[in-house]
Formats: sequence, C-alpha cells, structure tokens
Amino acid sequence: MKTFDLAISYTWEYDIEFISLTEKLFQKDGMTTYIIWKHNLTETALLLKEKKIHFKSYLDRASDEDSEFNVISKILKRRKSYLINPLSKIKKSTDKAFMHKKLLRKKFTLPYTVILPPYSKSHPLSLNEKEMSKLGSPYIIKPSTLSGGGQGVNKNARTFLDIQYERMQSPLENYLVQEKIYPLYFDNKRAWFRVLWAFGKPIQVWWNDQTHLYKIVTKEHFEKYDLQRLIQISTQIARITNLDYFSCEIAIAKKHKFYLIDYVNDQCDLRLQSKHVDGVPDSIVIDFVNQMKKRIQKL
Repeated sequence: MKTFDLAISYTWEYDIEFISLTEKLFQKDGMTTYIIWKHNLTETALLLKEKKIHFKSYLDRASDEDSEFNVISKILKRRKSYLINPLSKIKKSTDKAFMHKKLLRKKFTLPYTVILPPYSKSHPLSLNEKEMSKLGSPYIIKPSTLSGGGQGVNKNARTFLDIQYERMQSPLENYLVQEKIYPLYFDNKRAWFRVLWAFGKPIQVWWNDQTHLYKIVTKEHFEKYDLQRLIQISTQIARITNLDYFSCEIAIAKKHKFYLIDYVNDQCDLRLQSKHVDGVPDSIVIDFVNQMKKRIQKL
C-alpha cells in the first residue's frame, strides 16, 4: 500500500495555483501529495477501498460544492486519517445564526443583529420599531449558511420589502439583519481586516470590503494602529470552533472598537495576488501552506 502525506480534493479551477504551490513546498521537504478531482474521484475511492493507497491527511476543498466527494472523507475517517476541518466541525461553525448567539454569550463585540426564521416557516416579519431603530439605515441582510464571495448578501437594505425579497431567495434559510459598521480610516486605508487562522497561527491582512483588495499588515502597522486585538479575537474563535483553518473579518470603528463582522469562513479564497489583483498576497499563502506542512509533519 502506498501512503501519501497529504491528499487535496478540489472543484474550483482557481484552486489549482494554490494546490501547485502546496505540492511544490511539500515535495521540497520530501513529503508526498495526491490530488483528487472529478476525473479521478471514482478511481481514487476504489484504490482507497482496496487499501492500495492511504492518505495520512486530507484537505477537502470539494465536497461543499459536490457531494460525490464525501465518499473520500467517509473512507478516511474509518482509516483514522487526519481530516483537516472535517464536516462535523464545520457545520455549526459556519452557521452565522448559531455562531452569533454563541459569540454574544462569549462577549464578542458584534454588529447589532436580528435573526429571522426561514421564510418557509414564518412569512410575516417580527421586527419592531425599536429593533429597526437600532439597525439604522441602510443595514445588512445575509443568509445564515449560504456563503462564498458575498453570495446572497444585501449591503444596502432599507425597507421591509428588501428583507422579504432576500428571505424569499432562500426560503429555508435563517437570515441575519445587521447594523452596518462604518470603519475608521488609518492613513487613507479602511480599518477593515481579514485574519487567516492557519493551523495555530493568526495571520492579519488589510482587506478592503469595498474593493476586495488585500495589503500586507506590516510590523509598523501592527504597532502604530494597536492591532493586538486582531490576534486575540481570532484566537478566541479558534478555541471555540476547534478548526484547523478559517478566516474572519474584523473592522475597527469609532473609539477604536473592534467589531467581528464575518465570523467563520472555512473555505478561504487562496488565489495568489501575483496572478489575481484581488488575490491573497503570495507570502501569506506560502505562510499558510508552511503552517499546514508543520502540522502534518507532527502527525
């Protein structure tokens, strides 16, 4: 039986550059990799069932888009492989309504939020004037579990009709209606950040929520703008979710208050900035891969 250190499955074409980088960095240290995509999925599942191959660890970036890939995780779970962000951990952590309630209990600073039941269960709106006043105008509407690239999110909602329209788009979803947070500006940069949690290491990066462009957070930035809270918040989320990796969005508003905006994004966009203007800085993706490599080397 041939054993590989890491297997990665994918469906998104833009994951190829991240996978190529991962293979390069792993193989540089003498570690073996195996890539699973649509065209070799059936063959790979058969080889695993027949115990002709084995994976020490598995990074699944496919089954959220294509359930046929679930067969790989099921086999590897029985074989005691190390599953990176297994579905059992992801399901609740990426449910915004569930996490909102949990994070509030843990005293996180979150935008004022009203959680609405699925349209299929409750057509009428239960928002009152006091709640609407706290939300302000415009406000944000987002589905609880639907995610990826701002899918299904309305950032400039103003009326009950806007809320009902969004709820009808995914009638089985809970919806969050949230106050809109306006960040401070630091030297003409919006004080909006993504923190990438990478196998025990928080990596901070500027992320403009309007242009979706990233910039490196330098040591000078970190000290000048007092960004230590970014590390504390992401570390707390990691303890709560017990995920290997995720990203979150944090904005700094008036009185230097850190608001957790997007709680847990498990399928992080890891396109390289050298190839995509709105990609992640290459050095950060390299750091992510190296952290993953260190974790797998310890298995």
